[in-house]
Amino acid sequence: MDRIFANRTEAGRALARHLRAYAKRPDVVVLALPPGGVPVAWEVAAALEAPLDLLMVRKLGVPWQEELAMGALASGGALYVDHALMREAAVGEPEFAQALAAARLELARREILYRAARPAVDVTARVAIVVDDGMATGATLLAAVRALRGHAPAKIVAALPVAPHDARARLGDAIDEFVCVMTPRVFFSVGQFYDDFAETTDDDVRALLASAFRPPQP
Repeated sequence: MDRIFANRTEAGRALARHLRAYAKRPDVVVLALPPGGVPVAWEVAAALEAPLDLLMVRKLGVPWQEELAMGALASGGALYVDHALMREAAVGEPEFAQALAAARLELARREILYRAARPAVDVTARVAIVVDDGMATGATLLAAVRALRGHAPAKIVAALPVAPHDARARLGDAIDEFVCVMTPRVFFSVGQFYDDFAETTDDDVRALLASAFRPPQP
């Protein structure tokens, strides 16, 4: 039987145990996909003693089924579109354009609210461990790592508590390594694998970032 996580904190601790090989390495940075990935990534960063930062990305949900991602937009303009899903869901160009415009506005809002004056962690030539609370279609993660490639990390590791059994194949060569606690064959949504899947608020994100592990300066 597949595991049910009590909440994102427990999921993060379980994921961290699968990433022990990256502990206490100065070339590692943990990047959370906000908002839901932040509490998971906080636990990973704390366990690995690695800096925590955000990888800003916004899902483009099907208008009449918001949890179903037809694509995603990342800061810097990296865009992933699942054209097959759009055709299957009968999403037209006007609906897609409206979703894209809303995503741009929300990304800009989050950049200001979450980062404020806090500079982004430099990922150049480092191992970037990208963390979310789970993966369904893979659209959000694909947009995120496309944006990340432009910053020339040495390696991109996608790290998740739960994803569909074919998740690694869906991500293809967009990532270098895939680490996942469980990949069930029966998969309807990420939330089905959590007892508590309450929304992670803006205040939660800001508090977690403020309390994240900071490696000592050399």
